Amino acid sequence: MHSKVLKTLEFDKIKEQLLTYASSSIGKERALQLAPSTDLTEVIKWHDETDEGANVLRLKGNVPLGGIFDIRGPAKRAQIGGVLSPHELMEVASTIRAGRILSRFFQDVAEDEHEIPLILEYMETLNPHQELQETIGFAIGEHGEVLDSASDKLRTLRNQLRTNESRVREKLESMIRSSNAQKMLSDALVTIRNDRFVIPVKQEYRSVYGGIIHDQSSSGQTLFIEPQVIVELNNVLQETRIKEHVEVERILIELSAAVGEHTHELLQNVKILAQIDFIFAKARYSKAIRGSKPKINDEGRVRLFKAKHPLIPADVVVANDIFLGDTFSTIVITGPNTGGKTVTLKTIGLCTLMGQSGLQIPALDGSEIAVFKDVFADIGDEQSIEQSLSTFSSHMVNIVEILKHVDHESLALFDELGAGTDPQEGAALAISILDEVHKRGARVIATTHYPELKAYGYDRDGVVNASVEFDVESLSPTYKLLIGVPGRSNAFEISKRLGLNDSVIQNARSHIGEDTNKVEKMIASLESSRRQAEIDQEEAETYLKNAEKLQRELEEEFQHYQDDKDAMMEKAARKAADLVEKARAEAEDIISELRKMRFENANIKEHELINARKRLDEAAPVIKKAKSKPKQPLKQELKPGDEVKVISFNQKGHLIEKVSSNEWQVQIGIMKMKVAETDLQYTQTQKQKEPKPMATIKGRDYHVSLELDLRGERFESAISRVEKYIDDALLASYPRVSIIHGKGTGALRQGVQEYLKNHRSVKRARFGEAGEGGTGVTIVEFK
Repeated sequence: MHSKVLKTLEFDKIKEQLLTYASSSIGKERALQLAPSTDLTEVIKWHDETDEGANVLRLKGNVPLGGIFDIRGPAKRAQIGGVLSPHELMEVASTIRAGRILSRFFQDVAEDEHEIPLILEYMETLNPHQELQETIGFAIGEHGEVLDSASDKLRTLRNQLRTNESRVREKLESMIRSSNAQKMLSDALVTIRNDRFVIPVKQEYRSVYGGIIHDQSSSGQTLFIEPQVIVELNNVLQETRIKEHVEVERILIELSAAVGEHTHELLQNVKILAQIDFIFAKARYSKAIRGSKPKINDEGRVRLFKAKHPLIPADVVVANDIFLGDTFSTIVITGPNTGGKTVTLKTIGLCTLMGQSGLQIPALDGSEIAVFKDVFADIGDEQSIEQSLSTFSSHMVNIVEILKHVDHESLALFDELGAGTDPQEGAALAISILDEVHKRGARVIATTHYPELKAYGYDRDGVVNASVEFDVESLSPTYKLLIGVPGRSNAFEISKRLGLNDSVIQNARSHIGEDTNKVEKMIASLESSRRQAEIDQEEAETYLKNAEKLQRELEEEFQHYQDDKDAMMEKAARKAADLVEKARAEAEDIISELRKMRFENANIKEHELINARKRLDEAAPVIKKAKSKPKQPLKQELKPGDEVKVISFNQKGHLIEKVSSNEWQVQIGIMKMKVAETDLQYTQTQKQKEPKPMATIKGRDYHVSLELDLRGERFESAISRVEKYIDDALLASYPRVSIIHGKGTGALRQGVQEYLKNHRSVKRARFGEAGEGGTGVTIVEFK
């Protein structure tokens, strides 16, 4: 990827933003090395890594990435016998410890059944070096100081140092507290010069204390003297310090040698930790820009839903849907300046570079990017004073270079193509350049303000016009991209809004050619149709949401009804069982009395008592759990249009069509649902409408429309309706019909196309032209 293109599209600014989310210097260094890849497999792996990092952040909130240092220099120096400082050894131990903490953290994440295979693969190659970390930690403190525990000898020497220092201080402090000290000393304090304890003595009393003069004040009135009585003590103290220094050096040499033995593994650890830090820097950056993981392809297909320019503040940036490389490979964006055309170019260019670098893109889920071998961009005024090049010449230098390399694996972005020269020649040149790049199979987006290019997309396959919307009411651009609608001049409307006289505007219109007026009116009509289509789509989505909500509420109410019914049945059964038990107890009492009477009256036989008890048992009520009534077979043959009752919902509706051998599609209010035939009860036949006396072709006993609107339909229902509609249109002898399926995600559009392709009576199925609805409509011609 050319560095000039990365600079033109401001990819360096993306890296600068990414740097702020790295936790260590080695992570920042890895982020600075970020560059787009042209290898599809590599790009997919990078995105999987970023996605794993984003999932970990979402689940855990944060990752313990503290304590990581760049220890490559110290490790290499230790390998060749160099002695590391205590601070460098501390950084080595801290980095090892950070790696072990990360390993435990990711193991806990994996044990929680969260899939992070790529991160775990990195961590498996990390060498823990626990023994080396503990060895350094035993000798070096967290702030880079050599601890007394580093060796027994060092502990002994430092104890001696503290003891000797105490003796020297006590001796000197007794001297400065004497009665004559206040007169002979400049200040009553003990200080240090040349690593030896001294006291500040006035110049005239230098001979009183004797000893060694180590320093004097700037005025010369004060001498810093080591009194003779502590010279020997200071000598002992200094000798102990030298021994301590030698012992510290020995410890540092020993620890450095231990680091040098593991240099290779430590360097590998640094590389892995840098990569982990880089992965989570990408994940944090994705969260900051509300990015998503795109689908990746190498077929030149770009589909961005609500894509935003990542360098424009979120509160002002406008999101746009951008599609390229599916039904068309070239987009020509026309319209006036300052409308947002250049931002659109940079948005798709930056999203492509970010995607090929493993960064999630600022667009909605389901977006898709292509891996291009090259991305070319001619954007902005690159006038060169040194080379005496005009704006036009500067652009042409770039374009000539692009034409040398562009091919079917390239994305080419041209801003204000042909600008900076005579309008007629510039427009002709722009058309020629577009033809050449389009012919080579590249994916192209070009902006221009030349009106001649408004018709460019209508007479070339694979090319579509687009514009950036302008609000005449507010006299400002909305920055919303309109694919399929060329830009139109708003000069007359703006002038009128600003108060220009109508006669002047009408006179100006008379100077405009008839063809131009027709084109402007056509564009205005397209814009009006698009706005109405958006309103209709929003209404349809609202109806769908309401229907789904109603269905959920009905299902919940039905479930509550079933639960209440079961509870009441259970309560009734318990109540009945209590009554039976009470009756049985009373019967037992009666039998007991009868037996008693038998003993008193010998004429009563035992079998008579048994028969009496049997009769009592048979007389007791038997409570059976209520069972749902078996569904009665339908006595009436059902057909579309019949009014029926859905037994399970206790709701009336009417039949739309039979979707299988035992299922019907039923309309209940605004809701459509599939219902089993056994759950339907016939009520009455819908009255057939009398044929209208109109001069139109009728295939059956009702009028067949020239278009079928499938927007908002589910896939299976839509295909079923297409099948029925094609049969009706054939019976009506229509030569051609339109099927409106919208653009959406493309699933419905593709399904309709596949069905029509295999239909025996379809001669040709194509997408609508720009004036017919574009790729949101399929035109069907019959044999």
